[in-house]
Amino acid sequence: MRPVILLLAGIVLLSLFAPASGEAAKRSFGKKGCIDCHGDFAKQYLAKKNVHPVVKEQKCEECHLPHGIVPKLLLKESGNKICLLCHSKESIGLDQPVIHSALKNGKCETCHDPHASDNPFLLSSAGNDICFSCHQQEPFSKKVVHGIIKEEGCLACHKAHASAEENLLVEKPLELCLSCHSSTEKSFAKAHGGYPVEQKSCTTCHDPHSSDQANLLKSSVHTPVAEIGCDGCHESATAKEPFALLAQGAELCLNCHDNDNLTGGKKVEHAPFMAGDCLSCHNPHTSPYPQLLVAQGNKLCFECHAEKNTKLQFPHAPVDSERGCLSCHQPHAAEYAGLVSAPPEGELCLTCHTETKKNLAKMPQQHQPVADNMCTSCHNPHGSNGEHILSRRADQICYECHVEAQENFTQAVIHQPVKNGSCLSCHNGHGGDNQAFVKVRGADLCAECHDTLLQPGEKENEHTPFADRECQTCHNPHASPFAGMLTDSQTTLCGTCHSDLTDALAKAVSQHQPVGQGQCSSCHNPHKSALPNLLLASDKDLCLACHKEIKTKMEDGRTHAPAGQDCMTCHRPHFAELTPLLTKPQKDLCAECHELTDQTFLSSHAGIAAEAINCVNCHNPHASKDPKYFKDVMHAPFAARSCEPCHVAGQ
Repeated sequence: MRPVILLLAGIVLLSLFAPASGEAAKRSFGKKGCIDCHGDFAKQYLAKKNVHPVVKEQKCEECHLPHGIVPKLLLKESGNKICLLCHSKESIGLDQPVIHSALKNGKCETCHDPHASDNPFLLSSAGNDICFSCHQQEPFSKKVVHGIIKEEGCLACHKAHASAEENLLVEKPLELCLSCHSSTEKSFAKAHGGYPVEQKSCTTCHDPHSSDQANLLKSSVHTPVAEIGCDGCHESATAKEPFALLAQGAELCLNCHDNDNLTGGKKVEHAPFMAGDCLSCHNPHTSPYPQLLVAQGNKLCFECHAEKNTKLQFPHAPVDSERGCLSCHQPHAAEYAGLVSAPPEGELCLTCHTETKKNLAKMPQQHQPVADNMCTSCHNPHGSNGEHILSRRADQICYECHVEAQENFTQAVIHQPVKNGSCLSCHNGHGGDNQAFVKVRGADLCAECHDTLLQPGEKENEHTPFADRECQTCHNPHASPFAGMLTDSQTTLCGTCHSDLTDALAKAVSQHQPVGQGQCSSCHNPHKSALPNLLLASDKDLCLACHKEIKTKMEDGRTHAPAGQDCMTCHRPHFAELTPLLTKPQKDLCAECHELTDQTFLSSHAGIAAEAINCVNCHNPHASKDPKYFKDVMHAPFAARSCEPCHVAGQ
């Protein structure tokens, strides 16, 4: 009945809202425009001077997919592909040999707003500002700025997207310059000493953007260039070959530059300087770098010494400084090998490392390489991937002199710092007042790593050598063939002090296995313990740690009272005259608790005298499931307490 009622209700509602038959033919579903909902977008973009045509025409779906009810930016294509749907590659220059990296590797929207802008070409910034969003402004805003940049901006000389010329120039460099600077004007000829410079590259002498020098000359200018004295190096301006040099190589340079002044009378000369190849380092006209250098700082040196141009974890500070290589080396000549400005071993290093120099003066003993000023025998003066700019891993350096140490340290057990090659964890590489140049004496050195172990404990017994903090009484600080880096086997080492035990042990009939095998630390802590005799655990727990089969019996059955209380009631811990490590003969031990002459005892044992009985033949002395502690496996007559089937009384 209920579905029928619902159906009727639906029909009534449809009849109420249904249009007349004529109206139904006229009406249809309309489609809202994007702007109907995105009013904030319209306010932000549609009033700007330049609106992207597809935005102005509200053709949003040319670029975007419909959103649906979940607002999400969905473009038809990713990245620059969306722009290429309308703008062909040729129209924006992607077919040119030189493409602006912002276009080639970046996104169009780096420079352009995809919707609208108050700037031409939908640029996100006006004028040169758009360029300076990527390019640092400083090189373009020095004291003297090229006039064309001030007047027309970057696009006067460069194309925005792509070009057939290097640096995105609008035409070939020389033609571009001559399009403004006429070579036929007298002022042009006068400024260049009458030389036909229109045949050469203007940027040889001039910075095309800005400079701190007049006439846009680069910051470092050769004197003849500054004084328009080109004929000091070249043939005259009217000669057949006006740019021909008057002399070749260093011969030309030495017409003005005195060789003795350049070398300072020093014997060791830089290879290019010795070969007269001045232009390998210097530009003969102008340069953006001091001293007319062809590259800045260390980059110049690395052009030949490429092996030094590596990223290091610990670079030497002077190499990374403003002076760089020149902090230690001379550019032309020096008195010492490697063109260093002072004796390379010691004196040069200590000019900067003054604190080290002070510390060395206080050291009563110096490491031999330090005493002999042999800094580079251990350190790399340029930097390294090793701490303290060591040239190699510390142990490899040490083993070059301490050959015997490398052999001695090849043992079964090696101290972790030795294994890691960290000699400097314990030793001072320069020297000191302690033996072997250890940083601090005795246990204080060990405490730098083993601080937890060496902290004094409450109510703990300490082994005498440990209490005296004489670590090397027992341990070798480098390596050992014995566990725990002991100086000798435990049998020998412990026996040095505990000779009473070792002497008696040699004569004993029964030996505890750990004692016989020299494993004292199986039961005793060699350093400290809260228990008597430096035991690792209470005697019962300690014994059961090895005697697991007894522990199992005690857990599964009835424990013999003496065994459950104290193993030492019956056994000795190290050695004994009786087996198995018994403190006295077995019958005497049993008699301490059991009255062997009692009538009950005798009747329980078929009247056999105790002297004739071996208790452990029938009883387990530690634990058993049987109330009388009989062994788990019993002969059937014995289990029935019947001796007669096998034994004859009195025999």
